[in-house]
Amino acid sequence: MKEQKFRKLDVWNRAMDFIGEIYKVTSNFPSTEIYGLSAQLRRAAISISLNIAEGSGSGSDPEFNRFLNISLRSAYEVMCGIEVACKLDYCDKTIAEKLLNECDELSAMITGLKRKLIGSSHS
Repeated sequence: MKEQKFRKLDVWNRAMDFIGEIYKVTSNFPSTEIYGLSAQLRRAAISISLNIAEGSGSGSDPEFNRFLNISLRSAYEVMCGIEVACKLDYCDKTIAEKLLNECDELSAMITGLKRKLIGSSHS
């Protein structure tokens, strides 16, 4: 099987690890949230890596950048969801802070990749 280029991206690998962290945390949410906040947080976390992968196969830097924008918005969605979980006392504050920091780092990595793409398209 041919290795896809997204697998070589540090940001994609970090996003994949982040999915596992979100699944662990949301597995402790109340069962009433299985189709609510738990599902929404999981979808948003998965969307980060899915859009990085999809964009990397798009064939053009502007199109890849568009998918990175979606990925970045998903990261912000996760951050907000974590804040909501804290407000509802579904999540330990220390764990939430760790997740928020990781998501912030992912956002910075996505932004850095976007800058690199924009820079390479102007070269």
